[in-house]
Amino acid sequence: MARKPRTRNRSSRKHQRSTPQTENSSDENDLTSSPKESKPVHIDKAKLREDSLQRAKKRPIRERILAFFRGEKNQDYKELIINTEALERRVARIENGILQGFDVERLDEERMVGAIFKGKVQNLEPGLKAAFVDIGQDKNAFLHYWDMLPGANNDPSIEIVRDNKKKNSAKNEVNSIKDIPKAFPIGAEIVIQITKAQIGSKGPRTTTNLSLPGRFLVLMPYAGQCGISRKIEEKSERNRLKGIISNLSLREGMGVIIRTAGQNKPERFFIRDLNLLLQQWDEIEAKMKSHDCPSFLYQEPDLIGLTARDFLTDDVDRVQVDKKEDYDRLIDTIQRISPKSKSKVSYFNEEIPIFERFNVERQIEQTFMRRVLLPSGGEIVMEETEALVSIDVNTGSHKGNRKDGKNFILQANVEAAAEVARQMRLRNLGGLVIVDFIDMKNKSDQRKVFQKMKASMVEDKSKHNILPISQLGIMQITRQRHDESNSSGIYEPCPYCVGRGIVKSPKSVSIEIQRQLSSIVRRFRLKVETTDLKLKIFLHPGVHRRLRGPDAKLIERIEKNYDIRINFESSDSFHMENFKFVDEISGKELR
Repeated sequence: MARKPRTRNRSSRKHQRSTPQTENSSDENDLTSSPKESKPVHIDKAKLREDSLQRAKKRPIRERILAFFRGEKNQDYKELIINTEALERRVARIENGILQGFDVERLDEERMVGAIFKGKVQNLEPGLKAAFVDIGQDKNAFLHYWDMLPGANNDPSIEIVRDNKKKNSAKNEVNSIKDIPKAFPIGAEIVIQITKAQIGSKGPRTTTNLSLPGRFLVLMPYAGQCGISRKIEEKSERNRLKGIISNLSLREGMGVIIRTAGQNKPERFFIRDLNLLLQQWDEIEAKMKSHDCPSFLYQEPDLIGLTARDFLTDDVDRVQVDKKEDYDRLIDTIQRISPKSKSKVSYFNEEIPIFERFNVERQIEQTFMRRVLLPSGGEIVMEETEALVSIDVNTGSHKGNRKDGKNFILQANVEAAAEVARQMRLRNLGGLVIVDFIDMKNKSDQRKVFQKMKASMVEDKSKHNILPISQLGIMQITRQRHDESNSSGIYEPCPYCVGRGIVKSPKSVSIEIQRQLSSIVRRFRLKVETTDLKLKIFLHPGVHRRLRGPDAKLIERIEKNYDIRINFESSDSFHMENFKFVDEISGKELR
């Protein structure tokens, strides 16, 4: 009776010892194979809105009253969530619980867009109509001739309402492209501002038309013109702002633009903003005079500063920050530019990570996936290439409520238009974007989708242009991008396939080896009188198995026909597509 329990215990212990080995082996197999593509994340937006509504109800009564008088549609609840970690800071802009904007900065990388440098003209390329400027960076800055003309950054979305040009212009003032080589010869010093960061192998794009953004104004030290954003549409408000521009005390030759954030703001706000910008410019001018070329003069604020300046507008209801130092710095910045907004900012010190607490992390995961699900069951598939971004709208597992499917096709395309606009913002996609919608023969349906896309892109601050759906069912969109897309900052090209996403199959490499083998033997026999030839082929084990298996008879035929002997040497360290022929007698590689 006593032996049976001991036998069972030994068996049990033996089983317990062997189980971890099996698990470890399985884990190792999982780690050595490439990760599987993540499945699309289904996000219940209705649940996100419900959670947001509950948070909105907890706002102070004063904020809810102000939101009501601002006329917010459906009491939209807008939040900013700031998460800071050891190497990265992230800011999520949420509206009714749904992620509408996402910005990331690496704490060990410099913010380049908007930076001002004092550089030296390194080269002039008349064919490109561009100058290359040494600014002390890895790549010379690219400066197009058009960006060297005064006022070249004038935006059609800005209405010019006041001239403030210098009365006595400099003799070497650039009035046309023909004047540029004389005004800025090779070796000349020049002050430029980065408008587009370095992307891939291209150096940063720059301009000589400097601008310093404030909360309500943009100061342009050399523009000599003042304007108002055309996004401010109310006529009476535009007339009021024109009066404020006329009263601003500007230095000769300077210009300002009133931003959309300045709408309905009192005059004292603009005066205070202008004084802060002039102080910044005085500091930059002092560096311009004292620093040698090339030198760094000014850098745009980090995400904390940008949050206070650009993101924290009147319609934002709450800001949550999970790092005490960032919270203190944000409060200090807001105190200088918009003191009344301090009450909206709070420090988040719960145990659960802030992005998980507000259901942001799962929404961010979606921005790195190829496929994005639509509420009705359709999906969009996004591919980012070097030349363009292609977006395909698919029916997927749709939930249409009509047998003919017509209702669903329009529904899916309308949902896709809204989601494409959102994803372009979240992923920071730019350049040419091609959207292949589900075919619609009805012209009115095509117009509805086009109007939905335009309406969804209204809030996008990047310059963009949208063309109607073509006869092929394709919509073309251009969107300006100043930085690399979010995915290019997270991922790098695969070192194995060099970014192609594919490698040759063992069968294809086998065919290539056989073809080159015949060519090498023939050329060798023409050059060398001896007929004795021993070849060793170095190759990948996968290709080796192909040549020793399905293609073994073909190799035997080559050996017989050409009277040669072939040996193989394989190694897992060799690339799947690489192989090498070596003459075993001389030890030389044959090509």
